[in-house]
Amino acid sequence: MQLSNSEEQLMQILWKQEKALMKDLIEAYPEPRPATTTVATLLKRMQDKKFVDYIQLGRSREYFALVKKKDYFSKQMNGMIKNFFNDSASQFASFFTKETNLSKEELEDLKKLIDKEIKSK
Repeated sequence: MQLSNSEEQLMQILWKQEKALMKDLIEAYPEPRPATTTVATLLKRMQDKKFVDYIQLGRSREYFALVKKKDYFSKQMNGMIKNFFNDSASQFASFFTKETNLSKEELEDLKKLIDKEIKSK
């Protein structure tokens, strides 16, 4: 299951806050902030998709994520590699390193990460 751009933006806020009331979520948006009804609709859709849930606190609801940020983005990246790069991590890495204008230092940092991962396998 995938999130729309507006749902993903709200999930980013929720991941950052971990638990939040509606007013906290709305205040975390940049101006112009969305209407309460808009955020409520997004939360309901995200709840139906099993991304968020809430606990009732009196008349308020405290929302929290059911999906970890790392898990969501890992799945998104794997899907992107599969769909756009013929399921080839090396094709993705080639595109990423050429098209993102990484500095020599950033490329060296990536190489260190890859070397470290190779040693751990």
